Amino acid sequence: MSSILDELQDRRETARQGGGEKRIAAQHAKGKLTARERLSLLLDPGSFEEFDMFVTHRSTDFGMDKTKMPGDGVVTGWGTINGRKTFVFAQDFTVFGGSLSETHAQKITKVQDMAMRHGAPIIGLQDSGGARIQEGVAALAGYTSVFQNNILASGVIPQISVVMGPSAGGAVYSPALTDFIFMVRDSSYMFLTGPDVLKTVTNEVVTAEELGGAKTHTTKSSVADGAFDNDMEALAEIRRLFDFLPLNNRAEVPVRPFFDRHDRIDESLDTLVPDNPNLPYDMHELVRKVADEGDFFEIQRDFAKNILCGFIRLEGQTVGVVANQPMVLAGCLDSDASRKAARFVRFCDCFDIPILTLVDVPGFLPGTDQEYGGVIKHGAKLLYAFGEATVPKVTVITRKAYGGAYCVMAPKHLRGDINYAWPTAQIAVMGAKGAVEILHRKDLGDAEKTAEHVADYEEKFLSPFRAAERGYIDEVIQPRSTRKRVARAFALAKDKQLQNPWKKHGNLPL
Repeated sequence: MSSILDELQDRRETARQGGGEKRIAAQHAKGKLTARERLSLLLDPGSFEEFDMFVTHRSTDFGMDKTKMPGDGVVTGWGTINGRKTFVFAQDFTVFGGSLSETHAQKITKVQDMAMRHGAPIIGLQDSGGARIQEGVAALAGYTSVFQNNILASGVIPQISVVMGPSAGGAVYSPALTDFIFMVRDSSYMFLTGPDVLKTVTNEVVTAEELGGAKTHTTKSSVADGAFDNDMEALAEIRRLFDFLPLNNRAEVPVRPFFDRHDRIDESLDTLVPDNPNLPYDMHELVRKVADEGDFFEIQRDFAKNILCGFIRLEGQTVGVVANQPMVLAGCLDSDASRKAARFVRFCDCFDIPILTLVDVPGFLPGTDQEYGGVIKHGAKLLYAFGEATVPKVTVITRKAYGGAYCVMAPKHLRGDINYAWPTAQIAVMGAKGAVEILHRKDLGDAEKTAEHVADYEEKFLSPFRAAERGYIDEVIQPRSTRKRVARAFALAKDKQLQNPWKKHGNLPL
């Protein structure tokens, strides 16, 4: 018996060593942790239960039958984060460069299946050279099986990808199909075709970092939702994000103890909006002053900065926030902002996370670039997302809400549950100057008359009271009491019952 136990221990130790000490040292030399080190930081101490530690590939071509390593380049299993269950897989770059084989894929699809069956999120730590060339179509079939499970799990369980090394070719599609993608600066990259191929085919000369590094994907392509300086920071922030998310689409939104009065009054908000309507202010300040303890986990912070998306807590419960940012493009909506916010709204609706919308939007960004780039369809994505959402929706208009942009930003007419406005709110088809230029064109040469028309328009239309008179605004509130009123509104809407007409699925304007 003792010899069998010794063999078990030896086999386990061999598997835990991955590709061996030299390759582990090479991984560390690049500033990267190993797959098992990453999982030990991500999960609660002692909670990881591993599956398929001894699995090896079945390939015999190109001498592969003489090179077999237990685990086959991926560590899979389940554990807990702050006591809540999650399934995980971490690709091991020290074993065949983390390349995906038939059995490697089977290990991943197994935990994907288990995650869906048990109703728990799945977190994938990606660090792979791509499909294992020696296996050809078997590796491609393995990838496609992983993609199919990503698709089936969408909207059922949260899926988080953390790219912590290379992710090239077909490998990028699994992260792309998940809910959130995070990267590590200077050590991770994603692209379909690498720099060498580009140089050969298109004559473009570009580095891997420029083509698919963290900066590229967080600021230009919007592929990634955030980037961190190193593995440790990335895993700590994933733990923080995980705490905001429900376990599955049937589970309650998580609630944790909070240490902030729900009826806290913040008088500084009374002066947040400048007297001059053309001056900006930072919407982050309002978000943090509404949130429990000022905690805001922002998604895609470095992309489309004219709109903010992320998670806060109100009375301990997770709430998704969508907010125009007057500091960037005056808060105008454009194609990028619309896509960013629409995807976030749809994620919240998938998992019954209530949505708070903070509005200060003068309209859609004008210009040929926007029109040629399909701003109509991109704007319609956000309109569709808010209109489709059945979760509790609370909206606060702080200043401008003009034209089509008002229609898009969760108004009463898109089944908003409670819609508030500050006294500084301006709800109209357009600003006073533009309206007067259309309505009183014949008086434009007379400065005095034009000024009178502008003042008249502002008094009649650029206030929240016209909308309140029609019931489109439920209440005009004091800015200082925003947290209290919003918390009360969500408490009211918590038990709402709303269903969309039966359909297989809608046809989102993609």
